Amino acid sequence: MKVLAAMSGGVDSAVAAARAAEAGHDVTGIHLALSRNPQSYRSGARGCCTIEDSNDARRAADVVGIPFYVWDLSDRFHADVVEDFMDEYAAGRTPNPCLRCNEKIKFAAVLDRALGLGFDAVATGHYAQLRTGPDGLIEMHRAVDHGKDQSYVLGVLDQEQLAHSMFPLGDSAKDAVRREAADRGLLVADKPDSHDICFVADGDNAGWLKQKLGDRAPNDGGDIVDEATGEVLGRHEGTVAYTIGQRKGLRIGTPAADGRPRFVLDIEPVSGTVTVGPRERLAVDGLEGIRPRWCGRVPDRLEGTVQLRAHGEEHRAVVSTSSTSAAGAEVVEIELLDPAYGIAPGQAAVIYDGSRVVGSATIASTRRVTV
Repeated sequence: MKVLAAMSGGVDSAVAAARAAEAGHDVTGIHLALSRNPQSYRSGARGCCTIEDSNDARRAADVVGIPFYVWDLSDRFHADVVEDFMDEYAAGRTPNPCLRCNEKIKFAAVLDRALGLGFDAVATGHYAQLRTGPDGLIEMHRAVDHGKDQSYVLGVLDQEQLAHSMFPLGDSAKDAVRREAADRGLLVADKPDSHDICFVADGDNAGWLKQKLGDRAPNDGGDIVDEATGEVLGRHEGTVAYTIGQRKGLRIGTPAADGRPRFVLDIEPVSGTVTVGPRERLAVDGLEGIRPRWCGRVPDRLEGTVQLRAHGEEHRAVVSTSSTSAAGAEVVEIELLDPAYGIAPGQAAVIYDGSRVVGSATIASTRRVTV
């Protein structure tokens, strides 16, 4: 097959490209330029779209012995990922930009261009496994190395995209991949993994959002209010600095009456009010999801599990997909049999049947546990 290997400049994508070439595929490596000014994105070894990363990817392609190109997708990345990130925070929600990047960039823009150029598949260094199910459909399953499993951020892929995807590392542990990279002479063998959000240069999400949103920011401050008493405990400088479940950085000048720690329970961007309360008030046992993406057939009802954060635990759940919103859009109802804490609208709920990824939805609202 003709395979396009997306090479971020890290060890995982380098080994994935090498394995695809060793398997006999006709492999071409590409690196995605996601910013016209790479210095404005995260620098050093913590990112995935710096000039350093591009050079590391090129050197890895030379070692593997495959052609290498850089594709400029900066405009598409800014429109579909960066702007979405800003819009969601401005609306009081908490998005996952890595998941959006996989959906809109790596497995939409890149895959579409690859197929148009005559490639059969796109290979990446994600840790997930693909299998052919008994019904002939392509199934995505968790990786063997559960500590590195990335199926959560791939839960947006549909059947057509899975049919043209390759994840050569899904059956391997991360330490084995690093040893293999060293054995292959890849200089990225010991390169640290990327962390945080690549386009926030210093890791300060709140500061970055305040600077970039400017006049688009929903407010420049407001009250921090105790849910139980209605008492104003402090002031803040903008709701974009907060997310549901947050405890640190609340800047509460007046302690709560009961002396217990307070967590963010609700964010109201129009009034600028941040509501806080004790941890038990963060417990939710129901979710409503919108904009579902299904990896295969759409289930009417499923007793399985959901994962609500990229590195979070699984929760037993009953998932129903038969309801619709007033606008006629599909709504996913999720009943959590194990309560979850600190879940925010905008996050993704990825649905599993055992190790198989069924699909995902964006959390629109949550139902708190009745105390």
